Amino acid sequence: MNFVLGIDGGGTSCRAALATADGAVIGRAKSGAANIRTDLTGARSNIVDAARQAFIAAGQDPELIPQTPAILGLAGANVGTYRQQLEAILPFSTSRVETDAEIALEGAVGSGDGAMAILGTGTAYMARKNGKSRAIGGWGFQVGDQGSGARIGRDLLEQTLLAYDGVRAGSPLTQSMLAVFRNNPEDVVEFTTNAKPGDFGGFAPKVFEHAEKGDSVANWILDRVVADVEASLGALDLADDAPLCLLGGLAPLYAPRLSARYRALLKPPLDDALGGAVQMAVRLFATTEAAR
Repeated sequence: MNFVLGIDGGGTSCRAALATADGAVIGRAKSGAANIRTDLTGARSNIVDAARQAFIAAGQDPELIPQTPAILGLAGANVGTYRQQLEAILPFSTSRVETDAEIALEGAVGSGDGAMAILGTGTAYMARKNGKSRAIGGWGFQVGDQGSGARIGRDLLEQTLLAYDGVRAGSPLTQSMLAVFRNNPEDVVEFTTNAKPGDFGGFAPKVFEHAEKGDSVANWILDRVVADVEASLGALDLADDAPLCLLGGLAPLYAPRLSARYRALLKPPLDDALGGAVQMAVRLFATTEAAR
């Protein structure tokens, strides 16, 4: 085995890293979306394209792909049989599909015990204890993603309309939010007709900004979502010395709002999710090759 591949695929893009057997990354590339639940065929195409481009970026022949093992951390791998379907049609010498949370955990804390929380447009949690991993969340905006940017944005719109109707007290935040929609509540409703989670999530930073100014509605929303995040962390049953890494765009905004129990566990991540895929590939495949 001369090389290993690490792949990190999500709903927006797919990243690939080609590394030597000792984990030194020599080529990186990026292609289109690779959520295997929403588009298995398209995901496979973008995965292979990213892998080919990573070989080219490293100055290596893409014809070596069939001789190269790969770890793939992919959105959509946590439900159904999508991972098995994909593994059967990939061109790598050995293909192991993991969830995107699994490679994020590997990148954040390495191969030992620890936990990570992805706090972005969506939310997901994973912990490893005595070598066994447990995942929480990642069920999507419609039925999950508590504490996510998407849910924060949705809650803000709800509170804005409640304030407009006089059901709840308003604040500078709800006033500024309604102004975004020309002070017309019907425009708020129309926005939600085709809005995706990322569209709702775009309003989340505004909530954190107003909370710093003491805005009552902003702090009410954040008190609820922080409680949601801590409930999920509590379900992971973390040891007092387990490193906890917060990942995602909202991570630095959440960190100072966590209780002392969780702030004491916080550690910066060792690497990102793509790095985690590479590390896992080296750990699993290099060990296998050495044993032969």
